[in-house]
Amino acid sequence: MNREILNARRLLCPLPVIRTQDKVKQLKAGDQLEVICTDPGVMQDIPTWCRINGHKVLETISGDHEYIIILEVGAS
Repeated sequence: MNREILNARRLLCPLPVIRTQDKVKQLKAGDQLEVICTDPGVMQDIPTWCRINGHKVLETISGDHEYIIILEVGAS
């Protein structure tokens, strides 16, 4: 298992989701991706994108004007 971090700070919707999608394409099933954002919309947008695309949200963290979503890449 590999764990990567994606810095999507200061990006507004839909860019955090697009960057997440691009990064996930480089990863293997079972890898984890930690997405760090400043747009609160990602707390709904990325989990929705994960459900549609077969990925699993492991944890969401919000605080101090940052929003972190940790996801596990599903099989493509």
